[in-house]
Amino acid sequence: MNNDDTIFEVVDRYGRKIQLRKDAWKHIMCEHPELINYLQFIEETLKGPTKITGFSDDENVKYYYRYYKNRKSPAKYLLVIVKYLNGIAIIITSYFVKNIK
Repeated sequence: MNNDDTIFEVVDRYGRKIQLRKDAWKHIMCEHPELINYLQFIEETLKGPTKITGFSDDENVKYYYRYYKNRKSPAKYLLVIVKYLNGIAIIITSYFVKNIK
């Protein structure tokens, strides 16, 4: 993909590059419209997560969580799901959850 498809690219605390691409952002806005104003929070979650966990069904998928205590909703953890493919990591989706799994 060319750079026109990438909204942002960050480096996580392990030095891995992670991209948010336009197709994923479109999915997030459609499926989780509460995140429309949270683009910066997605970036923050990747740079400084509260916790990173794995996904049992796919070792190439990681869950990045960051706690946002000032949210009025009981779902205070922003979850960003990242898939690692051929040396590049891309965001699949993101949404708020109540607990880390």
